[in-house]
Amino acid sequence: MTPILCLWAVLMADPVVPVPPAPAAPKPAVAAKAGAEPASEDTPGELKKVPVYPQTVRVQTDVPYLGAARKEKADLYFPLGHDKAKPLPGIIVIHGGGFNDGDKARNRELNIAENLTLKGYVCMSINYKLRRTQGQVTWPQSVYDAKAAVRYLRKEAAALGVDPERLGVIGCSAGCNLAMMLATTGPADGFDAVPGEPYQDVSARVACAVGFYGAVDLINYHDMKMFAKTREEAPELYKKGSPITYLDAKDAPMLLVHGTADTTVPLSQSETFLKVAKAQGATCALEVIPGAPHTFDLQPKQRDLRPLVTAFFDQHLKGQTPPAAPAK
Repeated sequence: MTPILCLWAVLMADPVVPVPPAPAAPKPAVAAKAGAEPASEDTPGELKKVPVYPQTVRVQTDVPYLGAARKEKADLYFPLGHDKAKPLPGIIVIHGGGFNDGDKARNRELNIAENLTLKGYVCMSINYKLRRTQGQVTWPQSVYDAKAAVRYLRKEAAALGVDPERLGVIGCSAGCNLAMMLATTGPADGFDAVPGEPYQDVSARVACAVGFYGAVDLINYHDMKMFAKTREEAPELYKKGSPITYLDAKDAPMLLVHGTADTTVPLSQSETFLKVAKAQGATCALEVIPGAPHTFDLQPKQRDLRPLVTAFFDQHLKGQTPPAAPAK
């Protein structure tokens, strides 16, 4: 074929249209496993957020409750017009975050502190020692910090307008573990008389404790980075870090709240804690929230928990009779 005819054949041929590749099939969603490592609360988006403190109460931010050398601070919440001459009960608020992250001024903690302050309490939302680098051991410093918060509130009670004999605690996730440690441990357990820790001459006792969806039986949970050792390597360490270990009849009254849809900390953690508490003669109750996931505050979509939690604190910190259960 001559060059002219070859060119004519090419021009007359049907154009070749490239066929786009078929779209990849979407990957099936992977369900979270019970007992999975909690997702970080310190996502880039969370880190960029500036806390928006409520205007319905008075907030004193970044109080150096652990001393000037420590970067972890606390926020204090007071009812508007609070008269220090008329002291109110105090409540420590302990954030979650898997002992690795989280903050005293996340939306969840803001919600809890504001709502309880509006009900006539002085609240203290704290930051505590967190694991930030690989191999860093932060336990039991987190327990020491939680106890120091109670001591601070008791030591400064007169200046803050707080009744030092009426102190409670509430915590979520990792904060629940610490709240239950405050309720179940005393001087004999080795967390109180610690050289170098502040306010050692002041009691860290609490009158009651509330815990939301927390790992309270660590030996039957998963390996924890705060120990820098596995359960197989250090089972006694995991036992010591578990509030369930210390349950007895002398413990402060406790209320646990846990959702049935929690895929991070299984509901069985709270159920087992309740079972052992009853066997040991400790005062404990469990409120199960159908359909609730791992993380929620006092106002999840499943149910408004403010009446439940407020009634518990009112009973044990204000001496009020709890409302009668509705007739079935």
